[in-house]
Amino acid sequence: MTTVTISLPQALRKFVHRQVKTKGYGNVSEYFRGLLREAECREAEERLEALLLEGLESGDDIELDRKFWKELKTEVAGLIEKHRKRA
Repeated sequence: MTTVTISLPQALRKFVHRQVKTKGYGNVSEYFRGLLREAECREAEERLEALLLEGLESGDDIELDRKFWKELKTEVAGLIEKHRKRA
């Protein structure tokens, strides 16, 4: 694992240590990894929303037949599994 060093003012340092103590994190590194995972998730959700809106606005119609739903279910299952592995 790579080490990253950051500088924090005293007030933020105290805040981080309070978070570690009160939120059940084992150490400061776990706390920051949690923050980064949350940010990564938010970014992925924002990208998905943008793609869904783009698709809705594209005007391209597709047939919603059994093949479509089967492929969609397979794709979603893959995304869920990928998400679980990252968490």
